[in-house]
Amino acid sequence: MRVDVKGTVVRVAVHVQPRASRSEIIGQHGAALKVRLQAPPVEGAANEALVRLLADSLGVPQRSVRVVAGAISRSKMVEVEGTTEDAVRALALPRNVTRRRSDG
Repeated sequence: MRVDVKGTVVRVAVHVQPRASRSEIIGQHGAALKVRLQAPPVEGAANEALVRLLADSLGVPQRSVRVVAGAISRSKMVEVEGTTEDAVRALALPRNVTRRRSDG
């Protein structure tokens, strides 16, 4: 996943699927974080929903998340201030990882 760090700002590539049944982060799409959004790609609604979802997921204020490229595209570049590269990368990890029980 493409993640760049400059000081206190983490920049991440995001692939957005608008008009989904629910808003959620679902993993990776190539070198980008894949996000499904309920919002339609009309009048910035999807970008606003993306900012809210990422801010909530990373525990930062919405003002700390900015779409800096791809405002009218599914492929976006987002900057997040006040988080870490590890926290952003963790968003792409599967949430329900099951462990195999070892017999023996």
